[in-house]
Amino acid sequence: MTDCSAQPVRSLYVHVPFCAHKCAYCAFYSEAAGGKTVNRYVASLVREMERVAGDLKPSTVFFGGGTPSLLNLRQWEQILRAMGRLNLLGAAEWTVECNPATVSLDKARLLRAFGVNRISIGVQSLDENTLSRLGRIHSRAMVFKSFDILRKAGFDNINIDLMFAVPGQTPATWRRTLTEALALGSEHLSCYEVIYEEDTPLFAQLQAGEFDVDEDLACAMYDELLEFAADHGFQQYEIANFARHFAGAPAEVPDHACRHNINYWRGGSFYGLGPSATGYVRGGRTKNWSNTILYCDQIEKDQQAIESREELAPLARAGETAAFGLRMNVGWPFNQFQQTTGFDLHDEWADEMSQLVDLGWGCIELDRFRLSKQGLRFADAAAQVFFVATEGNRSARFQLTEGQRNYLSFNSISPAQSGAGA
Repeated sequence: MTDCSAQPVRSLYVHVPFCAHKCAYCAFYSEAAGGKTVNRYVASLVREMERVAGDLKPSTVFFGGGTPSLLNLRQWEQILRAMGRLNLLGAAEWTVECNPATVSLDKARLLRAFGVNRISIGVQSLDENTLSRLGRIHSRAMVFKSFDILRKAGFDNINIDLMFAVPGQTPATWRRTLTEALALGSEHLSCYEVIYEEDTPLFAQLQAGEFDVDEDLACAMYDELLEFAADHGFQQYEIANFARHFAGAPAEVPDHACRHNINYWRGGSFYGLGPSATGYVRGGRTKNWSNTILYCDQIEKDQQAIESREELAPLARAGETAAFGLRMNVGWPFNQFQQTTGFDLHDEWADEMSQLVDLGWGCIELDRFRLSKQGLRFADAAAQVFFVATEGNRSARFQLTEGQRNYLSFNSISPAQSGAGA
């Protein structure tokens, strides 16, 4: 097992909890952007950065939300200059999520000047009716305008985020959205099936019988996504993520894959800062309070804003790492898994791998275990096989702790904890 105890953490996630409008499908923590609250948040975020900066040397940074692009120029300058003072600039990959209605050329140029080199746009759809159903505030015209602004500002690594199986979305509207989105020529594509979370308007509409869930249609849309993406030069490297590859010979992971998210799926450590952010550092998981005022209160009192902590036993940690890593098309190379976790898939999960093979969901190859095409479609169910609640307790294998459930949702829907980009 790789001993990383003396090495600084290489990934940083920052949650910006502000939105102009709460989308109908969103269950992640966010709130309306009020001037005084946002200023308090920015000052508190800087203080939280100061607390962990000594243990951070980020090679990947991800600002998710919420809507990070809602922050104004002065607020962004305060954060970026603080990161410079704390030696947190210079990440090889630095992503900021943007919504099309909140992108300006000045803001894009500022981000690029400080080293942000990847943007994830929460497009979701290019059909006006679908956008309305999702509660998005932007129009299709804003998408094209924002994309042009980002290119003009110098961004050559842009992700477009889409959703499918949205109520009222037809195969024809999905096909048109795919065609138009792929024609933009972005370097990355993330596509998520809509999920009905409790306490969201979309879930309430489903419960009220306003529409039915059509799983066959969802599967057909996903299959069409796979075909369209491949035809337009995108390589699928994870269930919902596709990237272009420009660096010579074909590779298992394309060169424009999101390295920050790969760190999640490979069980790497990361600090999570901001209200509701989840962190995972050397086997210990933390979650900040999902309340911006409480978060600021705690930070201003020079206290941590952590609501909960969870320390995982080594075998439980390895089982979780196995589960998330199998979301990637390449699966888990046996040697890499053992180097990462200290455990052998053959020794600890032989029965579970055989079970997935028997279901047609798994493939045992000479050097690795991976999910089949069908297995990737049901990856969350397959993942549960590898969770271990307590070390050495075989009967606990199929029981997830609350922290594991939250973490699985966090990673499977959007590793950036937003549902709006990868």
